[in-house]
Amino acid sequence: MRTFAPCVVIPVYNHAQLLAESLPLIRALDVPCVVVNDGGNPKDTELLRTLCRETGSELCEQFPNRGKGSAVILGMRRAAELGYTHAVQVDADGQHNIEDIPRFLALAEQFPQALISGVPEYDESVPRHRFYSRYITHFWVWVETLSLEIRDSMCGFRVYPLAETLALADRVRIGRRMDFDTEVAVRLSWRGMPVMAVPTRVIYPENGISNFRLWRDNLAISWMHTRLCVGMLARLPLLLYRLVRRQLPSGERESQP
Repeated sequence: MRTFAPCVVIPVYNHAQLLAESLPLIRALDVPCVVVNDGGNPKDTELLRTLCRETGSELCEQFPNRGKGSAVILGMRRAAELGYTHAVQVDADGQHNIEDIPRFLALAEQFPQALISGVPEYDESVPRHRFYSRYITHFWVWVETLSLEIRDSMCGFRVYPLAETLALADRVRIGRRMDFDTEVAVRLSWRGMPVMAVPTRVIYPENGISNFRLWRDNLAISWMHTRLCVGMLARLPLLLYRLVRRQLPSGERESQP
C-alpha cells in the first residue's frame, strides 16, 4: 500500500466560475483533484462538469446542498476509494494561494500522521469584522484543546491523513456546514493527531461570493463550541496529562510511559 499518495479535494457550491481559475493551476502542479458539487444550481453544475472534463478532475455530486463539511467528507471518501492517502482541502472561492500546495504536501510527506493546517496571512482585502471575529473561535479552540497548537481552526486550506480523518467521521457526527473546519481539527487533536501550521497568503477576491450565512452558521458554530466544551470536560484528565507532558524537558518527556 502506498504511504503517501496525495490529491486535492475541493467542495464547491455555486463557485464554478472562480474555480475555472484554480483547476488549471492545480493541474499544472500534477496533483490529482477531486471536486465535489454540493448541490449547485443548473448553470453552475453544467460549468463545473465541463471544467472537470477539461482538466481531468474527478467529480462527485450531491443534491440538494448539504453543506461544506458534508461535501469535504464525500470528497475524502471518493479519494480514499481511488487509493489516495492524503487530501489537500482547498476552498473554491479563490481565497487560497494554489501555489502553496507543494509546501503543504512537502510537510505532509515528512509528517504523514499530522494535520497540516494553513495559517492565513491577510492583505487589506480582508473584511475587518471577519478578521477580528476569528479570534473568538480561536480562543474557544485553545480552551477546548488546552493547547495553542491549532493556530487557526477556521482556515479551509489543509492536508488531512485520509484514514484517520474518515475513521473519525465514521465514529462521530462532525458539523456538516461552516462548523466543519473547526470541529474536525479539535476532534483530531483530541485523538492525538499533531497539528502543524503553514503560513499562507489569503485574499478576498473582488468578485468573490461568500456562502457563509450569518444567522444559520453562527448558530451552528455556537452549538459546536457548546458540544466541544462539554467534550473537553469529559477529556479533561487526558488533556491535562498532555499539557503537563508538553511542559517537561524533552529528555524527561521521553522517559515517561
